[in-house]
Amino acid sequence: MASSQAMLVKLIMIVVVLVMILSSAVAAPPTIADLKKLGCTDLCGNVSIPYPFGLKENCYLEEGFLVTCNQSKPYIGKTNITISDIFLEEGELRIMQSISRDCYDQLGTPLQSNINTSLELPKFTISNTKNKFTAIGCDTSASIQVSGVAHNYFITTGCLSACSTRGYIPDGNCSGIGCCQTSLPNGGAYADISLASFTAHRKVFDFNPCSYAFVVEDGAFNFSRSYLGNFSEEYMPMVLDWTIRSNIFTCEEAKRNQMSYECGQNSDCYKPDHGPSTSGYICKCLPGYQGNSYLLDGCQDINECEYPNVNMCEHKNKCVNTLGNYTCSCPKGYHGDGRIDGNGCTAGRFLVIQLVVGFAVGGMVVLASSSWLYWIFRKRKLIKLREQFFRQNGGLMLQQQLSRQDKPTQELIKIFTSEELKQATNNYDESRIAGRGGFGIVYKGILPENKIVAIKKSQMVDESQIEQFINEVVVLSQINHRNVVKLLGCCLETQVPLLVYEFITNGTLFEHIHNQSKASNISWENRLRIAAETAGVLSYLHSAASIPIIHRDVKSTNILLDDNYTAKVSDFGASRLVPLDQNQLATVVQGTLGYLDPEYMLTSQLTEKSDVYSFGVVLVELITGKKALSFNRPEEERNLAMYFITCMNNDCLNQIIDEHMVIEGNTEELKEVANLAKRCLRVKGEERPYMKEVAMELEGLIRKKISKNGLNYAETENMLGNASIGYVVGGCGSNTTAVGVDSMVEDMLLHGGR
Repeated sequence: MASSQAMLVKLIMIVVVLVMILSSAVAAPPTIADLKKLGCTDLCGNVSIPYPFGLKENCYLEEGFLVTCNQSKPYIGKTNITISDIFLEEGELRIMQSISRDCYDQLGTPLQSNINTSLELPKFTISNTKNKFTAIGCDTSASIQVSGVAHNYFITTGCLSACSTRGYIPDGNCSGIGCCQTSLPNGGAYADISLASFTAHRKVFDFNPCSYAFVVEDGAFNFSRSYLGNFSEEYMPMVLDWTIRSNIFTCEEAKRNQMSYECGQNSDCYKPDHGPSTSGYICKCLPGYQGNSYLLDGCQDINECEYPNVNMCEHKNKCVNTLGNYTCSCPKGYHGDGRIDGNGCTAGRFLVIQLVVGFAVGGMVVLASSSWLYWIFRKRKLIKLREQFFRQNGGLMLQQQLSRQDKPTQELIKIFTSEELKQATNNYDESRIAGRGGFGIVYKGILPENKIVAIKKSQMVDESQIEQFINEVVVLSQINHRNVVKLLGCCLETQVPLLVYEFITNGTLFEHIHNQSKASNISWENRLRIAAETAGVLSYLHSAASIPIIHRDVKSTNILLDDNYTAKVSDFGASRLVPLDQNQLATVVQGTLGYLDPEYMLTSQLTEKSDVYSFGVVLVELITGKKALSFNRPEEERNLAMYFITCMNNDCLNQIIDEHMVIEGNTEELKEVANLAKRCLRVKGEERPYMKEVAMELEGLIRKKISKNGLNYAETENMLGNASIGYVVGGCGSNTTAVGVDSMVEDMLLHGGR
């Protein structure tokens, strides 16, 4: 009896041991060697198929992870869903999903080729964090019905996309015009996409005969309005979520039930970030390991010492790899943990003394041997820096341009040092800012002997600014006229180029016309004279300069006034020299809105008649006291030139004349100047007068006014002296010849005003 009981106990113990062995065998994940013995491959075409996925029986964890490889393309199980990527650590799968189409003919009849798509997943769910439901079309209503794995819920969502013309549809991300996007609900394993239209595409057929809808990986689709006419893509990438043991909700449950725990050695279980309703878990290698965490020996130790960006040792060659980590050590004579993010390595006391003495002696030697080199290097550095700035600021280009001139421009243009201009502007103090322009800031400078100058400093250093700077120097070097702001010199030693002009004290013509407190102080006689002086300058530039010059930015802000209200034309940064054998130049359109020649804007062909148009706008400003362009006025009055022409054609000039001019009683003269301005503002450049003609007519008005009022000699000189269109011919440093009205009349009769 006793022996039989003993036998029974032995049998029970053997059964228990066998059960434990079988349990551990079932629970343990396979090894790399196990998969090799079974002949498992992990590649289909160029797509990696890592375990728990597999291509044949016994090579995958469970039925849902079966991948079918057909013609080097991997598919989910027995479906026709193509896999393009598998992400182990994220628990994600990228597939290629077909696109729904809804097409119509010109009559609005649906075509036979319409396709609606649906997707049914055996194990996986559609990621609501990595995908967007997207629709393309201008007459499109797209919806998607999503349900859970067991069809235990149904959710429908979608978006509308409508547009009437193709030109206003923006490229880029979906904005709801031509393309719309919306988010997906969480946990969907089944999806059905439907498309509809509002007007059967009859209104948009010519550029959008079809609507399209699809689920696409967020960031993988970039909309283009060309897709409205033909969206040729057949498949779009979509991301699916997957987990291990979908019937287990927490990692703790999986670890308690060893038969349900599939993470290998040196790995851990994690709850995936797929949403609150996600069940199951994923595995990841522990820090310091990498590989396939679903294989027993899949997570292998990383040798951090071989990766400089991972290795945090202060001395990289003192790194020792350990399982899952690494340690650092210090060189002989140092102590500490050797890590950059720790205590590092600190020298021992004796070593510190040695280092201090060594550094002290070495420092003295270096100091003694290098002190005399310092000044040499510093001097060379300053020389190189000045040379660099000289080249950077177009010094070589300027030298080349000036060398082509007939007379030595250096006699008229002084090269200032950077220190001189720094002192003149009190180190460019803000209180010295006299104005700001499109290409720089103007400072008021005071040179030795209390000479006041204007210093123009460019705002930026780039190629276009340098060209403007050099252009202004070259153009101004050609001009010798009493009504042009005189260029005194330039500086090329600074980081940005500098120009030095004579300082004009009384501001701009724009301020005197449009500032109410100043407008009443500028009489009609002064306005007429300023117009004549400005016309004389432009006539000189076009006809008498050694090389004809087109200003290209004539406007009231570029006409300065001195204390006697004498006009001084400025800002030649945009001006162009015209070769003698050419009447026009093809250029990039440049100027100021409101003053720009419309013919120049359309053709990009710059002629001297472009300056005539801009001057015509200035004449209208002088007559009306209104700004050339103002969005505060009614729409039909915003552009002063167009509004002025309309008033002239409708014989309502009196309604827009500046009230100060009406008070002075100059109606007839105002009408004559208005008619002259109207001719200057003709749309076709060939129909506009030349600046010689304009200048002569304005001077004729002044002479008529002098004769009518019976002014004495002094008053005549005061009013006409600066307004005369006589000018100096020959440019910089040449002998001068006075050219007056008689010679100009003769020239116009013989040469047509050119």
